Amino acid sequence: MADINTHTARGTLYVISAPSGAGKTSLVKALIDSTDGIKVSVSHTTRAHRPGEEDGVHYNFVGMTIFKEMIGRATFLEHAQVFDNYYGTCGEWVTQQLESGTDVILEIDWQGAQQVRRMIPEAIPIFILPPSRQSLEQRLRGRGQDSDEIIARRMRDAVNEITHYREFDYLVINDNFDTALAELRTIILNQRLRLLSQQQRYGQLLDNLLSPGL
Repeated sequence: MADINTHTARGTLYVISAPSGAGKTSLVKALIDSTDGIKVSVSHTTRAHRPGEEDGVHYNFVGMTIFKEMIGRATFLEHAQVFDNYYGTCGEWVTQQLESGTDVILEIDWQGAQQVRRMIPEAIPIFILPPSRQSLEQRLRGRGQDSDEIIARRMRDAVNEITHYREFDYLVINDNFDTALAELRTIILNQRLRLLSQQQRYGQLLDNLLSPGL
């Protein structure tokens, strides 16, 4: 049997954005659970816990003073204010994962996506949309956590977020969950099969196939 020894290829950074209520978090969780070699970055945030959330699992929850100190130390690959809270991605952790060959997903808004693309132009940006405004509002109300005033505000912010969809390379409509998940997995597979990744992964095989001794 031919020698197909592989080498570790550098991981790919995926930036996934969506308006609140589009189902991004559920899709990313299902993607992580069903795909090997990929992790989601756990963001730091100043917002309060929501029911069922765990520190270090869903977010790294920190106070405003600590968050601002981390900004001063250039800890974050990106950070942004969303509503009344701050969110940020630890750059060192992301770099370590990519260098080890692990793909990384950042779940961030369009502001963070812009920052990341300036720093890491090869990052793959993906935008997730709901099938309609009505569906989006139903999903926000279905959480049962926010008042009518907050939902109205989130809907206004969602429309503003959606205006930035042209800044992304891929667009996924989360109408049918299974279809949207399959489309996300197709994007991941497509990137893994690109020439540069395959050259890094199968360098020894390619050398052997091109050896004059064959």
